Amino acid sequence: MTKASQAKNILFIMYDQLRWDYLSCAGHPYLHTPNFDWVASQGVRFDRCYVQSPQCGSSRMSTYTGRYVASHGATWNGVPLRVGEPTMGDHLRDAGMECVLIGKTHMKADWEGIERLGIAPDGIIGVRVRECGFDPHVRDDGMVPTGPNGPYNPEIGLDSAYNKYMWAKGYESPNPWHDFANSAVDDEGNVLSGFELMNAKLPANVREEDSETPWLTSEMINWLEARGEQPDADPWCVHLSYIKPHWPYIVPAPYHDMYGPEHFSPPVQGSAEREDPHPLLARFQNAPMAKTHSSDLGREATLGAYMGLIKQCDDQLGRLLNYLRQSGQIETTMIVLTSDHGDYLGDHYLAEKGLFHDCSLRVPLIVCDPSPECDGTRGTVSQALVEAIDLAPTFVEFRAGAETAADKAHILEGRSLMPLLRGELTDHREFRDYAISEYDFAFTPVRECLELSVEESRWFAVVSERWKYVQFRAEDKLPPMLFDLQDDPDELNNLGASEDLLHVAAMADGRQKLEHWALRISQRITKSDNDIKTATGSSQARGVTLGFWQTDETTEHLFVKYRGKVSQRFTPEDK
Repeated sequence: MTKASQAKNILFIMYDQLRWDYLSCAGHPYLHTPNFDWVASQGVRFDRCYVQSPQCGSSRMSTYTGRYVASHGATWNGVPLRVGEPTMGDHLRDAGMECVLIGKTHMKADWEGIERLGIAPDGIIGVRVRECGFDPHVRDDGMVPTGPNGPYNPEIGLDSAYNKYMWAKGYESPNPWHDFANSAVDDEGNVLSGFELMNAKLPANVREEDSETPWLTSEMINWLEARGEQPDADPWCVHLSYIKPHWPYIVPAPYHDMYGPEHFSPPVQGSAEREDPHPLLARFQNAPMAKTHSSDLGREATLGAYMGLIKQCDDQLGRLLNYLRQSGQIETTMIVLTSDHGDYLGDHYLAEKGLFHDCSLRVPLIVCDPSPECDGTRGTVSQALVEAIDLAPTFVEFRAGAETAADKAHILEGRSLMPLLRGELTDHREFRDYAISEYDFAFTPVRECLELSVEESRWFAVVSERWKYVQFRAEDKLPPMLFDLQDDPDELNNLGASEDLLHVAAMADGRQKLEHWALRISQRITKSDNDIKTATGSSQARGVTLGFWQTDETTEHLFVKYRGKVSQRFTPEDK
C-alpha cells in the first residue's frame, strides 16, 4: 500500500464462530493463514477484542448497532431487533455511504413493529428495517436444517439463497445445503449428515468451488465488478459475512484431511473444572455437544474439519485480496476481519459458545486502513481492550470525521478505534479500563435444570487488564467467578471463593465496574449531549420565568415580552 493512498470504502468481513487464536498471526502453531497474516501486516491486529454476547444473534446486533445487548434488547437468536433501533447502515448512509450486505446477519425482523407502524415490508424502508439497516445483495444465514417439526427457519423454509444457487448448479435435492454442502456420501450414495460428528473427517459431497465460502466470495466479486461500472457512485461499505467455520463441521476436499491429531493443540482443561465445577459450568458440560467434544475421538473429528474450514476461508480471502489488487481498489479500501464469537472445541470440557471463557468471548479483529495517517502502526499488535461495538463508531469517524462520531456518542456506545489505528494513543490502557459481555441463557435447558426464572438466567462478564469477573443475576444460586488472566491465562482456576486479599479486592473492583456500567445512560438516543447542553435553561428565554419575586438588571430581558402591554380590563361585575 502506498503512502499516497486514501481509503474511502469499507470491506467489513465477519466469519462465524472463528476463534481468536486459530490464525497463524495470532500464534497458532500449525494452522497457516497467510492472507489473514498479510492484512495484519498492513494494519493493526487487536489482540484483546471481546464480543458483547457469545451468541450469533445478540452479538451481531451489538456489532451492527454499536450498542450493548442490554441497550438494544435482542438478547438471543430469534429475538427481534426492534423497529427504530439505529444501525451501522443507517449511520453510514447518513454520511453518504452505500451499505450492502452479502451473507449472514442472523437478524430477526420485528414483524409486529413493522405491522404496527404500517411499514411496507418490501419497500426500501421495510427492507432496511428487516436487514439490520443494510441493502441486501445476498442475504443467507447459512442455516437450512429441517427436522420432524419442519424447517429451522419457517419464514424461509428450504428456499434460501444458497439453495437457489445450488439448484441452479444442478444439485438435485429438496435441501442441497444439507444433502451436499454439509454432508458426505458413501459408495452406495447414502447421505452421511454433517450433523453426526462421526462424519466430520469425510469430504463434503460438493464441488469445492460451489461450497458456501467460495460462493459468497464470488458474490462479493460479482458485486464489485458491477460496481466498477459506476465510478461516480457513493463510497461503499460492504458487510461480507461468511457462514463458516460455524458447524456443521464438515468441509469439501481437499480441506477435509489437511489436518490431523499431529496438528491439534491439546485441550485446555483443568482437573478442578471437572471435579468441582461451578454449577452453571456443570450443567453446560453435561450437554451432548460438550460430552462429544470433550472426548478424544469427538474432538479429533471436529477439530480437523474446523481447521480445514478456516484454511478454506483464508484461501478465499486471498482470492478476494487478489481481485482488489488487480482492480486497483486495495489502496482505497479499509479492510476489517473479525468474528461474532469463538468456539470451545472441547476446552473447559465445553463445546460451541455461550459462556465467558476467552475461547468463547474473545475474537480476532484485524483492521487495515491504507490511509497515510495509519502508516506508523502497520504490522503492529494492540493490547487495548476493544469491544465489537467499537466498529460502528470507527466506521462513522472513518467516513465522516471525529466530530460526527462524537455527536453520535449518545447512540453509539462503543469507541472509535481511529486513535489507535493512527498511533495517537501511546498507552493502550488509555483506551478502555474494562470490556463488558453479557449472556441471556433463559432460552436454554440449563435454566430449567437449575430451576431459575427467566429473569434470573443472565450473567455479566467484566474483563479488565488483569482480571475477568463474572456475576450472575441469580446471585443467591450462582456464586460469582474470578479469573487472573495474568497468572492463569487459560482460565482454569476460579478464584471466586478465594479469601486472599488481592482476590477479594479484584472481586470488589469487578462488581464496582459492573455497577458503573449498569448506571450508564443507554436509552436516551433521540437527543445528544450537545442537544441537552444547548437546551439547558432555554425555557426561561422562551417565557417560562418561574419563581422570580421581581426582576433586576440581569433578568429584565427575560420579561421583555411581558412588559409594555395594554389590555382590556374585565372584572367580576362585567358578567
